Amino acid sequence: MPIKERNLVEDLQNKINLYVPKGTTWYVDGTAGSNGYTGKSWAKAFLTIQKAINTAAIGDTIYVAAKTMAATDTDPGSYTENLSVTKPQLAIIGAVRSRTQGGLPQLKVGATTTSPILTIAAPGVRIANLGFNGSGATGGGILLDDDGGSTKAAFASGIFDCHFKNCKGSSATDSRTGGGIQWAATGGAWQVHIARNRFYKNVGDIVLKGTSQSVPQDVVIEHNSFGGPATSVDCHIYLAGGSGMSAVSVVDNEFSNVLPALASGSVLRYADLTGCIGSFARNYFAGVYTTTGFGAAKAAAKIPTAVGLAHNYSDGGLIVREA
Repeated sequence: MPIKERNLVEDLQNKINLYVPKGTTWYVDGTAGSNGYTGKSWAKAFLTIQKAINTAAIGDTIYVAAKTMAATDTDPGSYTENLSVTKPQLAIIGAVRSRTQGGLPQLKVGATTTSPILTIAAPGVRIANLGFNGSGATGGGILLDDDGGSTKAAFASGIFDCHFKNCKGSSATDSRTGGGIQWAATGGAWQVHIARNRFYKNVGDIVLKGTSQSVPQDVVIEHNSFGGPATSVDCHIYLAGGSGMSAVSVVDNEFSNVLPALASGSVLRYADLTGCIGSFARNYFAGVYTTTGFGAAKAAAKIPTAVGLAHNYSDGGLIVREA
């Protein structure tokens, strides 16, 4: 099957892979809800997302409504909470109008500005149709918090159709300290699926901080859009923390701005997969590259020989690995 047709088929398969709720369904409405309600209908929705998380049981589903906007608003109202998920197989899904910042329920950090907006510390959690705005915070968007299953795990997490903006770690110029979606320095969190998300103006978009306890394996990063002014970004995909990842697939993504150029940036590349084993294929870049820039120690993307580099394209045509 030709590449273009195969991509269309894969995209269709992703879209029809619908989520079917199981367990109890809970509802959150940050405008009209109350934590004194039952949370079991939109009319009796909870006010906060953490109240729903605390009330839910393993395998339950939480639907979150966007806060009401006025006709003159240019930024959505936000849920300002530091969220923590410690119950397996929980699903938190936004009541979506579009994948734009204003079309999703938006989450911002709560009182603890150095913590992530959302921490996943349980297996099988699904996050979908939510906006994460890291403005004014240094803990990043979503943290996959895993210690190899000793006390917690983020194994089999799925993050779909979300919007990430203004996310960073402890450094405003170093993507290695955190970003939109990030692994803890312990690593772990195997079999993570990150698909169809939009990343905009984050210092780092997808970040592996380290692998002190376990090297993540079988991670799929596909059909995402990475953008924002080049001067706002240090690195879109940084997977070089610790010993990297094994059997990672970075496929069918779009990088819509030219090479990251954040002032005093530490990485300044589209991607760094140093130490990884896997595939980097069918990705598209706004810059002009053909036989320069992509290789084990190159300026556009660090792609080691243990990571296959197939059918990636830029304005200049087919990208070929540079020695």
